[in-house]
Amino acid sequence: MKTETLDIQERGPVTWCTLNRPESLNALSRKLVDELHDFLDHLARTPRTRVVVLRGAGRAFCAGLDLKEPVTGTGEGRNVAASLRGQRRIAELSIKMRRVQQIFVACVQGPACGGGFMLALASDIRIAGESARMNAAFIKLGLSGCDVGVSYLLPRLVGASVASELILTGRFVDAERARELGLVSAVVPDDALEKEAQGLVDDLLRTSPLGLRLSKECLNTSLDAGSIDAVVAMEDRNQILCAQTKDFGEGVRAFIEKRDPVFGDA
Repeated sequence: MKTETLDIQERGPVTWCTLNRPESLNALSRKLVDELHDFLDHLARTPRTRVVVLRGAGRAFCAGLDLKEPVTGTGEGRNVAASLRGQRRIAELSIKMRRVQQIFVACVQGPACGGGFMLALASDIRIAGESARMNAAFIKLGLSGCDVGVSYLLPRLVGASVASELILTGRFVDAERARELGLVSAVVPDDALEKEAQGLVDDLLRTSPLGLRLSKECLNTSLDAGSIDAVVAMEDRNQILCAQTKDFGEGVRAFIEKRDPVFGDA
């Protein structure tokens, strides 16, 4: 992919995607939003990519919407339909991130605000540098605190009470509190983020490709399921699908032989 605002490096089955507007703290310009959509559409057509590491260039993950860029269709007297289209364009990033089969590992350093907070929340795994500061910034701008999928994602990670605090006040969460809340799985020095991410990537790649894809799908569906019966039905379906593959036989043999499995893809 040719991009201006993303630095995309493909390393075999892993893609390292860096938001690359460091002079603007990787704020979400229209160009960056468009290129993120193109990237996610590319992933949907690229099953060989199994894991995406998402990070920001410079001293920030993503400072949210680029407020210095004129926003078409917003403000008093502007066209409501155009405003809604622009709003939905950003919000759909969170939907696409959860829909694609790749596992997203977010490396958060510095600010992750507003739309940047959403990119972290929509990832499957989050790790933080010691400098990380995250917030749902929307309410501080005179908007609703519920925006771009954050009011869906955040309560499912930290519970309704803490989500209400963060959404209604716009308070920042530092790295240590984020770990205490379960919002991130690890906190490391900023310069150790890539090494920590690589360790996670290595573990993810030790799994079977089909098993990993179905696990992401089932985890996301389970968050919205109405009953344990619905969740177990999906788990049962996934296990029977995986059990019919050569990878399952290889996994069992490797376990018995006390070696690492060599998975193909089904």
